[in-house]
Amino acid sequence: MPLAGGLALLTLVTGCGAGSDESKVSSSTQVTAAPSAGVVAPAKVEVIAGLVGCKVKIRTDADELREGVCHGKDGDFLITTFPEERFKLTWLDAASVYGGKYLVGTRWVVSAPEALLKMFRPELGGNIQQL
Repeated sequence: MPLAGGLALLTLVTGCGAGSDESKVSSSTQVTAAPSAGVVAPAKVEVIAGLVGCKVKIRTDADELREGVCHGKDGDFLITTFPEERFKLTWLDAASVYGGKYLVGTRWVVSAPEALLKMFRPELGGNIQQL
């Protein structure tokens, strides 16, 4: 009898999961392929800087964000990380006043000239967003 109960539960669980959730995804949602190396940058300034070959100087270390500046031969850029996604969303909302393009990942943002963003994307992942 326990086998029959387990099969009934399995049928119920798999039946509830049937169907595709793809129809629920907005057509404006942009799906990003994983970086070619299979690495997605973690939300830590120093690690992101290392992935793009930069020795970063931390200029802001606060509860809601950390920000580092990199000076490279191809240009200067900022790496900003956040302890929670909500802080990143608030930051992006505030940055939208200034416009520009940013490379945006999970709990991190890179602010740089567009050519650098395109160069960093295969290493870091994320999406290039126009604000």
